[in-house]
Amino acid sequence: MKSRFQGVILLFLFVFLFVIPFLSRADPGFEIRNRLSGAPVKHGIRELQRLIGNEKLKMSGSDWVIKTGLTPTLGHEAFKIEKSGSTITVTGGDATGVMYGLLSIKEQLRNGKTEISASKESPRFPFRALKFNLPWDSYRVSDALQLHYETCQDTNFWSSFLDMMAENRFNALTLWNLHPFNYMVKTKKYPEACSFTDAEMVKWETFWKTIFRMAKERGIETYLINWNIFVSPEFAKAHHVADYCLTNEYNVPKGDTSEIIKDYTIECVKEVINKYPDLTGLGITLGEGMGGMTADEREQWLIDSYIEGMRMASRKVKFIHRAPLSAGKGSGGTTSSYVEKMTRKTLDTLSCVQKPITIELKFNWSHAHSCIDLIKVHGGELTDAYWNPVPKKYQISWMMRNEDFFALRWGQPDFIRGHIAKNGHPYVNGYFVGSECYIPAKDYITALPNTSIRYAFERQWMFYKEWGRLLYNPATPDAVFSDAFERRFPDKGRQLFEAQKKVSRIPLIVASYWNATWDFTLYSEGMMSIMDQDSVKLISLTDMCRKMPMSPAYQGIKDFVAGGMKSVHGRITPVQLADSIDSFCKSAINDIESISASTNINLLYEVSDIKVWANLGMYFSNKLRAAIDYQQYVNSGDQKYLKLSINWLEKATVHWHRVVEITTPLYKIMPLVHFEKSKDKLFHWSKVEKEVNAELVWLKGKLL
Repeated sequence: MKSRFQGVILLFLFVFLFVIPFLSRADPGFEIRNRLSGAPVKHGIRELQRLIGNEKLKMSGSDWVIKTGLTPTLGHEAFKIEKSGSTITVTGGDATGVMYGLLSIKEQLRNGKTEISASKESPRFPFRALKFNLPWDSYRVSDALQLHYETCQDTNFWSSFLDMMAENRFNALTLWNLHPFNYMVKTKKYPEACSFTDAEMVKWETFWKTIFRMAKERGIETYLINWNIFVSPEFAKAHHVADYCLTNEYNVPKGDTSEIIKDYTIECVKEVINKYPDLTGLGITLGEGMGGMTADEREQWLIDSYIEGMRMASRKVKFIHRAPLSAGKGSGGTTSSYVEKMTRKTLDTLSCVQKPITIELKFNWSHAHSCIDLIKVHGGELTDAYWNPVPKKYQISWMMRNEDFFALRWGQPDFIRGHIAKNGHPYVNGYFVGSECYIPAKDYITALPNTSIRYAFERQWMFYKEWGRLLYNPATPDAVFSDAFERRFPDKGRQLFEAQKKVSRIPLIVASYWNATWDFTLYSEGMMSIMDQDSVKLISLTDMCRKMPMSPAYQGIKDFVAGGMKSVHGRITPVQLADSIDSFCKSAINDIESISASTNINLLYEVSDIKVWANLGMYFSNKLRAAIDYQQYVNSGDQKYLKLSINWLEKATVHWHRVVEITTPLYKIMPLVHFEKSKDKLFHWSKVEKEVNAELVWLKGKLL
């Protein structure tokens, strides 16, 4: 009896000492040991602690200790994660590198990993920027821009946006508008240029200082980029100068280069640099507002006003020079070797700014989400004068403008990797990503309630994740993105990722085919364009016939038909392109066919956007086929080709109707900047459907 009692006691002690502690390790504790003082490190720790405090984490083993350290030889923004027993050490080349390492651990834990992977990463590009247009004194005037005014004055929005940037490893925020200075300083010399009261100016100053401070705490540089010959309306009115600043007219015959405007610009630049020590740099966009000025005159304006203000400031800042300048007297700018060499000479001799200077070049003008071949920049073709010989005092960053999709979600990592591989030359220090016609602040697009979306940028979460992470490390595997999908939508995420990756080729193909230039010449998700300076309309059958594709890989319809329906120089024919689009669109729909989203609004939007892109793709593919037969009809007059064309266009119209069915309950009728010169400034696929139906009626009307 005694031995049995002793056995029970021993069993109890065994369970108490060994089994219970072992079971508790399924939910271990975390201890973060940090002696580093950098603000980005503290941000990374806060984010990790927030996750640990809010979610029940499943980790194998005992309690975990996370240590931080610095090893400058790793390099700027680089980090490594090492494991030794239950200790994880995050070492960074600097404070931002440590932050990225801590955020990497957070990402792994949030995605349900039970073991933290050892890793080592360093940035492919030192400059990874977002372009963000401000709604006040904006370059264009539209309800689609001005409706963001309140949201963009809310520092809670900026806190969320900057958190997203840090998580995705963007390290530069560039803020663009015509003339930011009267919202930032009331200069001692020209107080009449600012209409705000002293109390209002205190609020604005607090706002800017908060944004710049929050960005710095997350390892993000901040830049102001303006159209530098513009002044505030108050200044223009007070001094009877620059009348175009009273009417928001940026395309003027000739900008005002009077001495008082030059002096005012000097004062603004100097005082902004002095007042905001956390502001990293400034940038200029020589172009609009400078109609009638030669390239030399524009460059001299830059030196005499903007650069002089930087020279007089109390500290050096970084500098972004948007190029190319115009060789002639147009407002928008054209390219030439002379202008490029002149600009290079100026930048090589600047001594009052931090080096290296960044030159911004628009990749394929306003529609960078197209082909990965550099066909054009703003103004036309580009010579090699900017990089031959390789510059020592400046570097080039590609501007990846997106004026093609604002509502529909997008993610195509292979395009981004391919772009970097082909265009990440030794003289390229990075990329800008962003829009002129869209501000990702207030969500004015989502129609259904009860989503997790607070701000517009959150709808395009995968767009930002893929661009940011791949600019930092192009070798980032697809698993990082599919895991992020899986975290949001368990057991469905990988299907969604693969399907989104397929259909996100649609806007790339459309833009690669369409050969667009400035902003309104294409709006891919609406299948709309502007031709011959007319209003923005549905891409027409006749326009498809005459369009010469931008991508050298594609063959145009006229050439294809004239060449006997054969490929020339191995180019992809319109028929092959149509077949390819149909194949991957149908595959994407099959990928998500089994997903039920009836009880999850966030999932419903993800699934629906994939279906919309797929149907837009099949609309485009069937219209390609219709255009081929229509061109044969035009060439021969044979009505059999007209009947074939009608048949294909009828099929295309069915897919457009499907787009309307899907989007009508999900998306509001939305203001669109592309329609700024139209009577009706609102877009929805249901509104474009009238043009879709009318084109079919027009084509059938040609039957005898």
